Amino acid sequence: MSREPAHHDAEDRAVLDAVGARLRALRKQAGLTLTALAQRTDITPSTLSRLETGRVQPNLGQLLPLSRVYRVPIDELVDAPRVGDPRVHLHPVRRFGLTFIPLIRRAGGVQAYKVVYPPARSLAAPRMRTHEGHEWFYVLSGSVRLVLGSEQDFLVEAGEAVEFDTRTPHWIGNPAERESAEVLVVFGAQGERVHLHED
Repeated sequence: MSREPAHHDAEDRAVLDAVGARLRALRKQAGLTLTALAQRTDITPSTLSRLETGRVQPNLGQLLPLSRVYRVPIDELVDAPRVGDPRVHLHPVRRFGLTFIPLIRRAGGVQAYKVVYPPARSLAAPRMRTHEGHEWFYVLSGSVRLVLGSEQDFLVEAGEAVEFDTRTPHWIGNPAERESAEVLVVFGAQGERVHLHED
């Protein structure tokens, strides 16, 4: 009877051992308590706690609702290694009329996205936002308007980069009427939650 090499068993154990920490990181990144997550998944808080501490290993019935809440495929949820293929498989997300294309596939820490701003639809007053953290972006094509506080208003063009404290009220938009703008954005978990998870 043939048997897989022992190193595959070790790899499988390493993946399973890391699931708990990854689930906890995703929950923290989403800003959810165990109780709030339990309400959204129908998994009890005590079971969620045991999953995150590695005392039990998740089954498919638990991974499916967690995958839906965290908006990641199950293979990314368990961070199963992609043997022989280091490429990031891009899954665009649309929020607030913008398209976010993830450029990093790991959970937690700094995240990078390509963001596409469609042409301006109106000249309505900017809706300013604040949140914890810093944001950095680089304009790949077109230009974007950055409003910081009540007195600073910048036109950031292709080839220019910006970094700012997101506790300052801010707004970013595309002033062009016909041309989309493409921006490379880097932000931490707090910024990702504001841009991708809050409605």
